Amino acid sequence: MICAGMACPVNRRWADELATVLTLTQGQKALLAGWSLGGTVISNYLAYYGDSRLAGALYVDGVIELTSSQIPPHSRVYRDLTSPDLRTHLDAERDFLRLCFYHQPDTVTFERLLANAATAAWDMQKVIQSLDVAAPQGLGRANIPVLLLYGGKDALVDPTAAIARAKALNPHIRSIVYANAGHAPFIEESQRFNHDLAAFIAEAGH
Repeated sequence: MICAGMACPVNRRWADELATVLTLTQGQKALLAGWSLGGTVISNYLAYYGDSRLAGALYVDGVIELTSSQIPPHSRVYRDLTSPDLRTHLDAERDFLRLCFYHQPDTVTFERLLANAATAAWDMQKVIQSLDVAAPQGLGRANIPVLLLYGGKDALVDPTAAIARAKALNPHIRSIVYANAGHAPFIEESQRFNHDLAAFIAEAGH
């Protein structure tokens, strides 16, 4: 049963929302791609709903679990992201966005991304930091093709630790690391990313 309302844990709510999208669009054999925390949405969807409606899952610098071994410490940034002071909050948004890149984007692109990031609800950002991820029950039991794609210079998710944990849960998972990209390889190495994405789509039967 789909749960609803503020009492519903956010990990379950996001899984339910994804299930609703697949139902309303009559999605069958869909290929999911989740960036960063989008990986937790995929894992929790798999835990609650299984993989019968999916053809594959792509984790792009995806969070496998919110543990200190996998998430590098940026305590000031994460603290200030939820500050009630607008200036402090926006400065933290800017610092967080810089951490997303090993090669910083051009000024226009950065400003657009910052404006987008600033629209995220503060309450949601508070909840995220204590998000529960059902990785063993979801990612660990997936029978569909799963590809992990990380930037080797990711400052927000430790690619080595994340990949090791994911493969410990599911040894059939494949991984690709872009040695000179950060947390956003689809921007930093867009042509290579598009090539690898197309290859994975073909592998999944699309």
